[in-house]
Amino acid sequence: MTDGRRPVRYDAALACRELSAADPKLAQLIERAGPFTLRLKSQHSPFEALLESIIYQQIHGKAAAAILKRLLTLFGEIHPSPKHLLEASDDMLRSAGLSASKAKALRDLAAKTIDGTVPTLTAIRRMSDEEIVERLTQVRGIGTWTVEMLLIFRLGRPDVFPMTDYGVRKGFALTFKKLPKHKPFDATLLALPKEMLRRAEKWRPWRSVASWYLWRACDLYGKPSPPPE
Repeated sequence: MTDGRRPVRYDAALACRELSAADPKLAQLIERAGPFTLRLKSQHSPFEALLESIIYQQIHGKAAAAILKRLLTLFGEIHPSPKHLLEASDDMLRSAGLSASKAKALRDLAAKTIDGTVPTLTAIRRMSDEEIVERLTQVRGIGTWTVEMLLIFRLGRPDVFPMTDYGVRKGFALTFKKLPKHKPFDATLLALPKEMLRRAEKWRPWRSVASWYLWRACDLYGKPSPPPE
């Protein structure tokens, strides 16, 4: 039984070879972490994907999943259309467990989908990463990091570098910095954006793949081998 995820469209094996050739230290991480196994989440429309992102922001995953399930149930077990979401009462949205701020963000998302600010799935596939970030961050509650996650995990773009992501910063520090041997890792040891950007230039056009391996570096921290699948 499949979970609806699908492989990326780009050549991940080629990406790993070129990254390894460009950066010997990254090559060591790739070797240790093993094959690139990223699978893209079910490709909803940008509206549907961002609706879920807004619900999941700043709360525990299980709580967010329960809110999303209740919201979909209110609309007949499917994602609401932007029009239906705008027509829903505040009480209806509150009954799903949405906070006032998230309800406002969802209404803004719906309005900006209707006016064309948020593109359709067909249109977004033709847009550059930079255009997508510029358009989608106009939505209330949607920042650059959220769009970068959509680019990597929903749209499968190969050259995204979410340098503000805590896991990417930690993975970079673990892989490339000389860290104190007996000090537990904390925020003071995180890599700085300037040094990350400088090194990541050599990873183009595969920075999404490099980022995935930096997340794996966090998984491997303190472990002699990759965790079992």
